[in-house]
Amino acid sequence: MGVLRVLGRQSSINVRKVLWTCEEIGIDYVQEDWGTGFASTRAPEFLALNPNGLVPVIDSDDGILWESNTICRYLASRYGRDDLLPSSPWRRALVERWMDWQATELNSAWRGAFQGLVRKDLAYSDPSVITISARDWNGKMEILEKTLSTTGSFVAGDEFTLADIVIGLSVNRWLHTPIERPGLSAVAAYFERIKERPSFRRGRYDMFP
Repeated sequence: MGVLRVLGRQSSINVRKVLWTCEEIGIDYVQEDWGTGFASTRAPEFLALNPNGLVPVIDSDDGILWESNTICRYLASRYGRDDLLPSSPWRRALVERWMDWQATELNSAWRGAFQGLVRKDLAYSDPSVITISARDWNGKMEILEKTLSTTGSFVAGDEFTLADIVIGLSVNRWLHTPIERPGLSAVAAYFERIKERPSFRRGRYDMFP
């Protein structure tokens, strides 16, 4: 089996999802820096791998794959990690529900505040856009707070899964972005649990942004 190639800069939250998954599983991989500040994702050789010009992309024994959450699911299945992505249809659906929520609802909420305050993107410089985004972002995190108050441990239940990789990185982003945040004790305790995982510590995935 060849060594997995992961294309994308580590400062990308989506690349970190894949790297953390690799660390959690124990996959041998090499990471190549592509994206802002590094090799251009608009270069023909990169677009030949992902026509969207976005990171991450993996080059595996099975072929080329892009879309971060899809890559994480593929790797967990490829290496038989039923704990990270259950084979049971119902248990798997509970994990994938939160992964899809992160990619759609949560990402849509934080975009204005994060891009405006952290990335300094002029397209999101309007204070009203940032205010609305911060409000919506906090609202999504309150949904997570209620869930964690019920599960008591991790997003999809008692055990750590892929859902916690994608949600955990999103919580890190929320905690570090300079917005007013409500005090969410279950979310705070959850992130402390996440940070104690050896795979998280090896990758230093609490970096920001």
